[in-house]
Amino acid sequence: MTDLAEADTPVWPIPSSLSPSRVSSFTSCPMQFRFSSVQRLPEPPGVATTRGSVVHRALELLFVLDPIERTPEALATTLSGALDEYATDPDYVGLQLDDAAAQAFRADCDKLIERYFDMEDPTTIRDIGLEVRMAAPVGSLELRGIIDRLELDDDGELVVTDYKTGRAPSGRYEQKSLAGVHFYSFLCEAVLGRRPAKIRLMYLSSGETIETVPSAQSVRFIDTRTSAVWKAVERACTTGDFRPNQSRLCDWCGFRQWCPAFGGDPDRAEAEATAAYEALLTAPAATG
Repeated sequence: MTDLAEADTPVWPIPSSLSPSRVSSFTSCPMQFRFSSVQRLPEPPGVATTRGSVVHRALELLFVLDPIERTPEALATTLSGALDEYATDPDYVGLQLDDAAAQAFRADCDKLIERYFDMEDPTTIRDIGLEVRMAAPVGSLELRGIIDRLELDDDGELVVTDYKTGRAPSGRYEQKSLAGVHFYSFLCEAVLGRRPAKIRLMYLSSGETIETVPSAQSVRFIDTRTSAVWKAVERACTTGDFRPNQSRLCDWCGFRQWCPAFGGDPDRAEAEATAAYEALLTAPAATG
């Protein structure tokens, strides 16, 4: 007879915290969540993701300056500084860009920051925090996140701003995209004791801004949803049952070759993903 305590011993270690991206990862595909958040396997970097990180860093550096100094020329300078910082970062090195691809990467970053000034005037922003890390308990779980920019509006109310470098969602997916920033509203209320008056998504690729006003109901929903996802994560870790969920996102998944939905062996992922990532970072630099 199987001992009950032994049967309840988790197959995989249960994470102690969740972030908005991890919640999205689990609900999109539990198998991908297992690879990235439970086993913490390295993923080959992607151009779009790394470009987004560089642009985020450039905007962070811009807002370190006094408001009057936040000009287009200053943002071009902070972008150069961000690119210099990332020159030796694994997320950039692993892209293996040749000279032409590196120039195209910079040109795409330039387009994003140029569009930014059509969206708002940074000299008027009353920022009170950049890349703000917050964490709050939800039962036995810790919910954590990083707010791109926290600011005060003309009435002294909190505003959460999140930069996006991908495409803006269509109307049917807009609320799903706002789910992540509702997490930040929850964290502000839990940590600062104040609910933001507004949460904003700034899509630099198109110049669109999506805004919403968080409510007591939306904050309660985050608590309820996170608790439900957490129970599902605990159950999956305990049983080892992380099922793949095929969708269009599979085309961009760095773990696809080990996914059983595509004939892969997930038990080989740990050794092979790590080896492939290390080989990528030590490969000769691209030229041309």
